[in-house]
Amino acid sequence: MLVFDASSIIYAWDNYPVEQFPGLWDWIGDQIDRNLIQIPSVAYTEIAHPSPDCAAWLETRSLIRIAMTNNILLDALRIKILLHIVDDKYGAGVGENDLFIIATARAHRAILVSDERMQPDLPKLMPNYKIPAVCKMEGVNVECINFLEFIKRSGAVF
Repeated sequence: MLVFDASSIIYAWDNYPVEQFPGLWDWIGDQIDRNLIQIPSVAYTEIAHPSPDCAAWLETRSLIRIAMTNNILLDALRIKILLHIVDDKYGAGVGENDLFIIATARAHRAILVSDERMQPDLPKLMPNYKIPAVCKMEGVNVECINFLEFIKRSGAVF
């Protein structure tokens, strides 16, 4: 199973328009219908404002929106502590929803698909880590790939 961040769905929608890549979107729809692609409920809510057309397309699919559970919330808090984020003083890195998304992927032992930028040189302050860097942290250990890597790994031809 793959857990998608809003950034990847929006990236795909913006860069691979359904009118020009209908085969890709038919395939993504099939992956959704087979429950191979799911999305945390907090990520789903981040799609509608910047990309209402994408949200409307997703509404036509049987996309599972993963609800927050106490275990996911507790794991997000644990990751927040690992990042030395005190109270709600998030830095330039992950935000609260990002922690929920990462914790959701951990809870489901899923690969996280996120198009947040990689940070080859990690910031000195951990609150400035983006999703891919947090996923690589000891104690988090979530495999995180971007949308293009997701397509390459699938082996699908369109």
